[in-house]
Amino acid sequence: MTHSPPVADLYDCSDPDARAAGLDAAAAAIGEGELVLMPTDTVYGVAADAFTPPAVAALLAAKNRGRTMPVPVLIGEASTLVGLVTVVPPVATRLAEAFWPGGLTLVVEHAASLAWDLGDAEGTVAVRLPDDAVARDLLRRTGPLAVSSANRSGRPAATTAGEAVAQLGSRAAVVLDDGPRTGSAASTIVDCTVPAPRVLRVGAIPVDRLREVVPELVD
Repeated sequence: MTHSPPVADLYDCSDPDARAAGLDAAAAAIGEGELVLMPTDTVYGVAADAFTPPAVAALLAAKNRGRTMPVPVLIGEASTLVGLVTVVPPVATRLAEAFWPGGLTLVVEHAASLAWDLGDAEGTVAVRLPDDAVARDLLRRTGPLAVSSANRSGRPAATTAGEAVAQLGSRAAVVLDDGPRTGSAASTIVDCTVPAPRVLRVGAIPVDRLREVVPELVD
């Protein structure tokens, strides 16, 4: 007899009651070290508690992704960044003030005291404040989450909850469905740990717009 994989609980966030129940369920699942499929302002993501290494390991395993590609962290408020780093580089402050919430990920050196393991990040962490109400509501409840695009490594990123479930539904406990993502471009990533900030990936925020704020940017 064959057994079907467990199906995650799905909540339609366009319905206020279902959204409230879904946020409760997702926060509880994160607290128990489980994975959640969630909308962001770019694509759907798979999320785990950033401070629970086994949960992050489960996220990497679900995506079939190795430790050499560390998982980014999403935060619910810009002020949270201060608690994750020893010093916020001035260039990171300028970029965050200009483009957060939004499609910009900043790579910074994280505080050595943080009890997390996001992969082979060599003391750095990629942080973003998403411009999405459901995502931020969840993040305000849970604190920083390790979030990667909800797809198996090498496959297209999920732009709907259905696509996320098709790829990773058997690995997650809860799915928050907030409709299709129209801005499917991944975030732009800027390394703020080097003397001249450097673009690591061009995405939702064009380099020209970044240069208006940080003229010394290298791409």
